[in-house]
Amino acid sequence: MAKSNFERMIQLAETVFDSKSDPNQLDVDESVIKHLQLMHHATMSEYDDGNGPVVWILMIPTTQELMKQFLDNKISEKELYELTPLDIPYDSIYLCSAMVLEEYRRKGIAKTFSINAINSIQKDYSIKNLFVWPFAKEGQQLAEKIAAATKLPLLIKNSR
Repeated sequence: MAKSNFERMIQLAETVFDSKSDPNQLDVDESVIKHLQLMHHATMSEYDDGNGPVVWILMIPTTQELMKQFLDNKISEKELYELTPLDIPYDSIYLCSAMVLEEYRRKGIAKTFSINAINSIQKDYSIKNLFVWPFAKEGQQLAEKIAAATKLPLLIKNSR
């Protein structure tokens, strides 16, 4: 029996990020999702083709100070998430992950959902920067397209 879209997305996350074996990465579970939703309702986006999710987007609004610490390797991705408080004026967005099932890639879905999420966050916060820790060249290319479309500077962590 073929795997469901949900099962394929979970497998993709495990293959690309392997966060279960890296204590510095954010391991997304139900409690993390609930916390992200408290930060802002647009932190997580999903596109469902009617048969389950085919695109997952995750962003973390944070501060420039924490962004700089992360980019300078002073704090981990997990610490970035844990140290970002609720109910403060966020000014930066970490483009944490964009996962797309293979047959849905290069269709602009992840870009559109990301831009919509950033626009939604910008309605509530004055965002000055985007930043990313790319796991694949496609992820960095997507982040660059998102930055160009939103006219926000993109800072890239290059420690992979």
